[in-house]
Amino acid sequence: MADIRVIIPAINEGDSIGKVVSELPEHVTEIIVADNGSEDDTAENARKAGATVVTETRKGYGYACLKGLEYISKQSKVPDIIVFIDGDYSDYPEELDKVVAPILENDVDFVVGARKKSLREPGSMTPQQVFGNQLATFLMRVLFKSRFTDLGPFRAIKYEKLKELGMQDTTYGWTVEMQLKILRKKMSYAEIPVRYKRRIGVSKVSGTVKGTIFAGIKILGWIFKYSLK
Repeated sequence: MADIRVIIPAINEGDSIGKVVSELPEHVTEIIVADNGSEDDTAENARKAGATVVTETRKGYGYACLKGLEYISKQSKVPDIIVFIDGDYSDYPEELDKVVAPILENDVDFVVGARKKSLREPGSMTPQQVFGNQLATFLMRVLFKSRFTDLGPFRAIKYEKLKELGMQDTTYGWTVEMQLKILRKKMSYAEIPVRYKRRIGVSKVSGTVKGTIFAGIKILGWIFKYSLK
């Protein structure tokens, strides 16, 4: 059976993190919650649900993901697959098997869970999220001949391929950086339609004007940076 480790970046997700951890399939080797300086009971609830908790005090989605990867890099056994999922319970954790299937069955390097409109709960994505995804993936199609339709946070990648990417972004550009580097390095990829529901709590990105603008700038910045290489 494949060694699958799950990384969940989380900040103030005390009401949802336990649900995410407990609903992931039992065959997952380890679930790592990267607590990004929460001021609530996120860490405690994650541990109670069975996760390993690592702490990253520097605020940023990418910082949290990198902290999870740093923890994994120090383990004696190397994983086969890394899965990323948000801690807000907007994804359906039990769909992990569907997301990793192209890797296990067809040797694909990277899979992103695409939040198709027909599978999204009404109101689960804000208008600015929908527009931002459409703009970013449109530019990726034009500039890189990409087939991506979403920058969804629920994603899986072979561990060795992830190390090759040399991920750097520390904030909101993490997802698009990964996908751009997949395209640049000509790694194989697939999209799997996944369901999406209203998150528990308020989004740190789309829930604020500042977060929305900053995320948009970061995402577009990565796309134009790579278009010039």
